[in-house]
This record gives sequence, structure tokens and C-alpha cells, in this order.
Amino acid sequence: MSVIYGWLDEYFWGATVVLKVFGVSLVMAVLFGLIGSAAKLSGNRIAGILAGGYTVVFRGTPELLVILIIYFGSAITLTTVSQAFDPDIQFIDIPPFWAGALAIALVVGAYMTETFRGAFLGVDYGQIEAARALGISNFKTFIYVRMPQMWRLALPNFGNHMLSLMKDTALISVIGLEEIVFVAEIATTVTVKPFTMYAVVAVIYLAITTVLTLAVAGMEKYANRHLETSR
Repeated sequence: MSVIYGWLDEYFWGATVVLKVFGVSLVMAVLFGLIGSAAKLSGNRIAGILAGGYTVVFRGTPELLVILIIYFGSAITLTTVSQAFDPDIQFIDIPPFWAGALAIALVVGAYMTETFRGAFLGVDYGQIEAARALGISNFKTFIYVRMPQMWRLALPNFGNHMLSLMKDTALISVIGLEEIVFVAEIATTVTVKPFTMYAVVAVIYLAITTVLTLAVAGMEKYANRHLETSR
């Protein structure tokens, strides 16, 4: 255990990086999911095709490959565009944090697109018609009628997506982000104790995912409170 104590600070700061990536990726994934589901339900043929292509590509491509393509592809693209304006520019690199967060969000957002789409379809259409009959605008109907009920239906799968997103943050170490897996790799080269160092990473991830699981369970209970009181 004494060998772990010398690396606790590094693991702590690595864990904060993981939480930051998780928070940023979650916000972007929810946005991608809502936009994708709205496009699929819009009835617009072009929007539906684009959303369908998005879900097919990012659900069918391994997360690690998406991270590598986003990281290196964006760097090459930015460098090429910049050199068109200034030939003296050698190379422009995108920060691993943002490249990794975007890549994970794109993948998880593709799954959230289908989750949100199914949840929206699960909302009783009669309630939407009732809101329109009362003269409520489409925007207010979406905010006060469709969204709350969609959210309740989507929560179980949404919780699974959150857990997947959290675990996918471990992949970002391959592009040099100094999070807990990266710390474990460095610690292993120094201590020559790979099992111990990676076991610490497993414990940290297990602790975080346990908190997320309990949080989602609490949100589900709150969202379904009206069903419990009606029994």
C-alpha cells in the first residue's frame, strides 16, 4: 500500500480531469442526442437522412478509432486550412481534452439520439393535441408537455449512456490526456507494479460509476413519484 501513497496526488488530479471530460462530453452528447432525435422526428427527408447517417456511422465505429480520427484528423484539417492563409505555419494541434470530449460525445450522442427518439414517440399524442386545443404554443408544448414525459421514459437508458460515457473517458489516455489511466501508465513504469496501479484506477472508476448509478436511481424515483402516489 505504501507504493500507492506516493501517487495519490497524481491520481486525484487525474480523476478531476476525468470528471471534467465527463461533464463536457455529457452536455455535448445530450445536445447531439436532442438534435438527432428532433431531426429524425421532424418529417424532413434531408434532416432524417443526415441524422440516420450520424447514428449509423458513430454507433458502428469503435470509440477508440473515433478518438484517434477526431484528434489527428482535426489537427491535419486545421493545419491545412491555416497553411492556405500562412504557409509558414508548421502544425496546429487540437488539445487532447477537447478532441477526446468531442469524440466521446459524438459516439454516445448517437446512442442518445435513438433513446430520445423512442422516448418522444412514447409520449401520449392525445396530450399534445389537448395542449394545442388549449391554445398552448408549440414551444411551450414541447417544454412543458413533451420534454418532462420524454425525460421520464428516457431515464433508464440515459443512465446506461452516462455510465458508458464515463468508462469511455479511459480511452483518451491514448492521445496524451493526463487522466488516471495515463497516471497509472507512468506509475507502472516507475514502480513496476502494473496490477496495483491499474487496480487503483478500477477502484476510482467503480466509485464514480456507483455514485452515477445512485444519482440516476434517485432521478428515476423523482420522475415517477406521481405513479407511486397514485397506487
